Amino acid sequence: MTQVTDHGGGVRSIRVPIPDNPLGTTLVHLVDTDLGPVLIDTGWDDPASWDALAAGLTACGVSVAEVHGVVITHHHPDHHGLSGKVREASGAWIAMHALDTAIVRRTRENRPDRWFSYMADKLASSGAPEEHVAQLRAARTARLSTGLPTFAPALPDREIVPGELLDLAGRRLRAIWTPGHTPGHVCLHLEETHPAALPGNGRLFSGDHLLPRITPHIGLYEDPDDATVADPLGDYLDALERVGRLNPAEVLPAHQHAFTDAPGRVRELLAHHEDRLTGLLALLETPLTAWQLAERMEWNRPWDQIPFTSRNIAASEAEAHVRRLVKLGRAEAVTGSDPVTYVAL
Repeated sequence: MTQVTDHGGGVRSIRVPIPDNPLGTTLVHLVDTDLGPVLIDTGWDDPASWDALAAGLTACGVSVAEVHGVVITHHHPDHHGLSGKVREASGAWIAMHALDTAIVRRTRENRPDRWFSYMADKLASSGAPEEHVAQLRAARTARLSTGLPTFAPALPDREIVPGELLDLAGRRLRAIWTPGHTPGHVCLHLEETHPAALPGNGRLFSGDHLLPRITPHIGLYEDPDDATVADPLGDYLDALERVGRLNPAEVLPAHQHAFTDAPGRVRELLAHHEDRLTGLLALLETPLTAWQLAERMEWNRPWDQIPFTSRNIAASEAEAHVRRLVKLGRAEAVTGSDPVTYVAL
């Protein structure tokens, strides 16, 4: 597979591997500016990923030391992981939406045992069986006993403000707030004529918000200090419609490959989630916990083949969907249930 792709008009992408992940790679985009190259995302913090990023930049005719800035679509480690190393090597600035910067700051400041305790309580309240929750408690104990260092992603030094043009000399790159996958996820609209004159409005760096063949994970926004009942799926669906109305000539996502017909892909994703919500309503004819819903939902493999961490993600996604149903008035929590069960209306 070609590591570097030239998309024309001073935009290239570099495939940076994600270790032990079915996604395979992150597409790190390189945008030429009058003050030097700017990266959109950086890839996972791993030696092989760093080597691939450095080699890709060399193939583009630049070095890591020449990078002028880093724009992060969202805080996940396959996007933000190498930002700190790029900044150390080049002095580049790092920009991120304030809501995701807050998550980075919390990650740097919180003790690992607090996060493990919070997640164990969250899983128990979703109806996860004790033998599953016990594995998380055991992981917490093991981590504390081994003295593993706290994960400390790079703290951004610039804020991406939705609706505003980023400070990229000679380019028109506007931030579009697209929450759902994370609270501060942004897409980046390159408001310039497509180099191949494709019909539509410029190009869209879509991060994980809009992908050509898969749907991004939409789970809960985990914050031990925030009791707000968020609606991440509702956020995501609203943002999808906004992106569809942009009608970009081409979409440059952070995974898989570039594609056209963004409005068509948006319609497919909206229909997918509506079908999923309809299927959940059928399941909720009998009261179920979020965990029981996850066990019964369709995934890319049978439930008994889904590994531990992925089950946690699945339960989060199930609860995000049922929260959407509750907000729409199509389901409700059963009064007095513990753990909480939901039923269709």
